[in-house]
Amino acid sequence: MTSSPTIAPNKSSQVTRKPYPNYKVIVLNDDFNTFQHVSDCLMKYIPGMTSDRAWELTNQVHYEGQATVWVGPQEQAELYHMQLGRAGLTMAPLEQA
Repeated sequence: MTSSPTIAPNKSSQVTRKPYPNYKVIVLNDDFNTFQHVSDCLMKYIPGMTSDRAWELTNQVHYEGQATVWVGPQEQAELYHMQLGRAGLTMAPLEQA
């Protein structure tokens, strides 16, 4: 009885790298935070936030009900989300971008 050798399938030489997902930090409109407070918090806690951009986002929060104020890696998003929430802003849950 002759048996043929078992041939193992070739392993793929390609490795698929999948980037970590980004997360959105979203501020919601509320009836108790002032425009100034929201703008100040955005400038204080979001790196690189300019005064003009903070006011644009603050207006978006007020007139549209929410604004995405930062998008990036989960760990940083969690930090900014926590800091803004502790400052009294009303936050949406973090969500994948």
